[in-house]
Amino acid sequence: MVKAMNEAFVRPKSLVKTVTKYCGGCGHGVIHRIITELIDEFGIREKTIITNPVGCAIWADQYFDFDSVQPPHGRTPAAATGIKRFLPDHVVICYQGDGDMAAIGTAEMIHAANRGEKFTTIFVNNAIYGMTGGQMAPTTLVGQKATTAPHGRDPIEAGMGYPIKVAELLSFLEGTRYAARGAVSNAAYIRKTKSFIKKALEAQLHGIGFTMVEILSQCPTNWGLSPVQSVEWLEQSMIPVFPLGEIKNTLPEDNL
Repeated sequence: MVKAMNEAFVRPKSLVKTVTKYCGGCGHGVIHRIITELIDEFGIREKTIITNPVGCAIWADQYFDFDSVQPPHGRTPAAATGIKRFLPDHVVICYQGDGDMAAIGTAEMIHAANRGEKFTTIFVNNAIYGMTGGQMAPTTLVGQKATTAPHGRDPIEAGMGYPIKVAELLSFLEGTRYAARGAVSNAAYIRKTKSFIKKALEAQLHGIGFTMVEILSQCPTNWGLSPVQSVEWLEQSMIPVFPLGEIKNTLPEDNL
């Protein structure tokens, strides 16, 4: 118990000590902590490369003390494909938001998964375009308000479509070996999300691809809520639409 408490209060070596650029109550910082804890636990800091594109993910490299590449908006899986094929002994992580992965980069995402590219995608789903001003995203909920949907997302009368369930979408592709969805709104969800990411990274270390973990994350600023209210809204409104858990797992348990 003492060891666990000490570890909880120690900054991971892979996490840079700096002032955050993220808004108060944002979930990105928690996700960074999870990723860096696992990188330290696996001892792979010198072999890890993260690709973080335009969006709130653009700042991620400022907090990770290992190599990073910033691809153009939506081209993250294409860049990660080249990096992983050229450096197959490295651990390559795509760190993407919903606008980047589920809209601008849909083609790259789907084809990388379908090819079974051997990297891991961390997909941060906060149901909104965060960096650019709160526009409706592919994952915005029906009825949820955004700057481009001031009366709420209307899938029928306004022709705005429905929220895209990325983990489920990718699970239908044979190249996807592991797809899960977690959240960072409370301690129990954080622990479970860490276990999902650990399993995805373990698969990559064993040369098994494509793996991805979708993470439901708070965005108080663009939701127009306080940090506490955003946690409540995520759990009451987002989780029923985007259920948590392993969506697809075809990993060989005896090899991990």
